[in-house]
Amino acid sequence: MKISSQISILEQESRTVSETVLDPGACRTMADVRAGVDALDRQLVALLAQRQGYMDAAARIKSDRKTVRDDVRVEEVIARVNAAAREAGLSELIAEPVWRTLIDRSIAYEFEKWDTLRPQRL
Repeated sequence: MKISSQISILEQESRTVSETVLDPGACRTMADVRAGVDALDRQLVALLAQRQGYMDAAARIKSDRKTVRDDVRVEEVIARVNAAAREAGLSELIAEPVWRTLIDRSIAYEFEKWDTLRPQRL
């Protein structure tokens, strides 16, 4: 799916969520809570698919496989995520491990994609 299609889906989902899902403070039942979590999960999947598109682009653009993993960049991203988490009221105990896993899996995906784009010649 193209990134523009994913963004469109995310925008539609966002409108749907705001119309049908309660704010967490307004939830009165577990059904309300679960509906909110499920809607957010759908949005997160769309965002992660969009992020994956950037991993596809990185694999295509990087000419050297050694540049796929950039530990300095990883730590820069983690620092920015932790700062954004603090600002948004998200616990760093959630944000940092989630993003470290996301980055690790994204790098593994990018390596796989990089290798697929440049098959070894025997």
